[in-house]
Amino acid sequence: ALKRQGIDFAYLRLGLRGYGEKGSLYPDRSFDSYYSGARAAGIDVGVYFFSQAIDEQEAREEARFVLDKISGYLLAFPVFFDWEKIGSEARSDTMDLASLTTVTDTFCTEIRNAGYQAGLYFNQQLGYEELHLPSLQTYTFWLAEYNDTPSFAYHFDLWQYSASGTVDGIEGDVDLNLAF
Repeated sequence: ALKRQGIDFAYLRLGLRGYGEKGSLYPDRSFDSYYSGARAAGIDVGVYFFSQAIDEQEAREEARFVLDKISGYLLAFPVFFDWEKIGSEARSDTMDLASLTTVTDTFCTEIRNAGYQAGLYFNQQLGYEELHLPSLQTYTFWLAEYNDTPSFAYHFDLWQYSASGTVDGIEGDVDLNLAF
């Protein structure tokens, strides 16, 4: 159904780190079936990991988790690091710009050193206020900005322009993206 609607690519969540005290790693239970379905339909696939890493050690652990899970999979897009603010109960609430930039760079370096393209996903607030983007520009940027036209000052390669899209074959809201 997605292919018939002109969907050329899909980004699938590979896994995540919980934001509770222990910060355990979890695979996405639907990843394998979504990956198989997308590939069977001729839809290119990329993956992202929802991070809550709070230091370099955890960022490396997340990258190794991702690399283990994608072994043998064909990916047409970079592996993305997706770190987002959760709120008052997240173990990552105390992250500052320098720490988050280091964690992001550590994850992406591990992915790139394993032979994959690496990137980071962020919204304008995170990009402008929480990350030092000049030191991360060797990675692919995926911007979430829900406007008719993006206004972000930095170059980016993917644009998530909606978090409330609809497509036949998927229930509920769907993130919609363009790849440049």
